[in-house]
Amino acid sequence: MKTPKKHAPPTQSATSLPLAPEDDAGARVRTYLITMGIRTACLVLMALVIPYGWHTILFAIGAVVLPYFAVVVANAASGKPVVVAQRPEAPAIEAPATRPERDGDAAAPVIRISEAPRREDPGPR
Repeated sequence: MKTPKKHAPPTQSATSLPLAPEDDAGARVRTYLITMGIRTACLVLMALVIPYGWHTILFAIGAVVLPYFAVVVANAASGKPVVVAQRPEAPAIEAPATRPERDGDAAAPVIRISEAPRREDPGPR
C-alpha cells in the first residue's frame, strides 16, 4: 500500500534568495575592521594631540565605546528584506491574430541566396 504524498513546498526562486553567507560574513568583517580602525585612530590621537582638552575626552570615549559597537554589528546578521519576484499576469506584447498582407499579395516574395565555392581564375590564355 502506497502512502499518500504530502504537498511539496514551492521551489525557492533565485531572485528571492537572501544574501549568500560568504557575502554577509565579508560585509560584517569589513564593517568590524573599519570600526576597529577608527578606534585605533582614536587611541593614537588621544595620546598624540596636545594640549589635552575636550577633544581628548572625545577620543577616549571613541576608544572605549567603539569596540562594543564593532562586536554588536559584526555579530548581527544582515537584516535586508528578501524581495519576492512577481509573475506577470498577462504577456507584455500581444501577437497579431493574422499575418498582414502586403500590396494585396497573398504571400510575400521569397528571396533565396545560395553560395557556391569560388572558382579560381585560370588567368590569360
